[in-house]
Amino acid sequence: MKYELKDKVVLITGATGGIGAACARELHANGAKLVLTDISQSSVNALASEFAKERVLAKTMDVTNWESIKKVIKLTVATFGRLDITIANAGISWKESAYTVFNCDEAEFEKIIDVDLLGVWRSIKASLPEVVKNQGQIVVTSSIYAFTNGMCNAPYATSKAGIEMLSRSLRAELAGKGASATVLYPGWISTPLTEGVFGGDNLTTEMREIGFPPYLRKAIPPKKVATALVKGLKKRSPRIIVPARWIPIQILRGIVGIVSDWFLAENSKIQSMLLALESRTKRRK
Repeated sequence: MKYELKDKVVLITGATGGIGAACARELHANGAKLVLTDISQSSVNALASEFAKERVLAKTMDVTNWESIKKVIKLTVATFGRLDITIANAGISWKESAYTVFNCDEAEFEKIIDVDLLGVWRSIKASLPEVVKNQGQIVVTSSIYAFTNGMCNAPYATSKAGIEMLSRSLRAELAGKGASATVLYPGWISTPLTEGVFGGDNLTTEMREIGFPPYLRKAIPPKKVATALVKGLKKRSPRIIVPARWIPIQILRGIVGIVSDWFLAENSKIQSMLLALESRTKRRK
């Protein structure tokens, strides 16, 4: 049966980013009530001002802090009486340039894992009692990085692969309870996180152009992700891959992974560019 979104209460982490904000707008247009969370109160307030006051709650929330998450969920239930859907969308990447595992900062690597992997785990775990009670849905924003090589973006890719399996495991575990879990796999999206590989950094831009075939290089706006998300929620889809041109890559991930790993390791130009990147971003000891 079609899952109706009207009057459903949806919590979005990382709500003020490109994908989060676009999903909030699309869900509101479909009649949902929104709980917008992010690390900055001013940013969630600004987004909330776009929506009907009686259908939105805007609160700062730190996905690296259990108490912060639990406090917002408790407030959600107190405000709207329920929580139906949690979209674990909060995510970060390198603050500045891309780094390799060899020359990255240990603390920054672990911070990305803490937000992008453990932050999703915390958001899911704290939400589950309400979501299960209301036979609702959990959505995790993974990425094409769940099944493509994460070169120069290892902590982000590691996290996206990890939360993919977390959601797949959860979907199987929730099936008998009437609730469900979905993995959202965005491809290249026009957001601040991807600016570096779309002209913001000549070196990483060239790496993307060498590493991906032309039909997979183009970025899409966050609104397309939001449209696909809403469609998937209404169907309780196990996976939402957007744009659709990535679907064959996901289906053939085993073969594609072997070929792409070989190509990246053996391509002399890619390897020389990696050395240039490491030289440019050499960490001081």
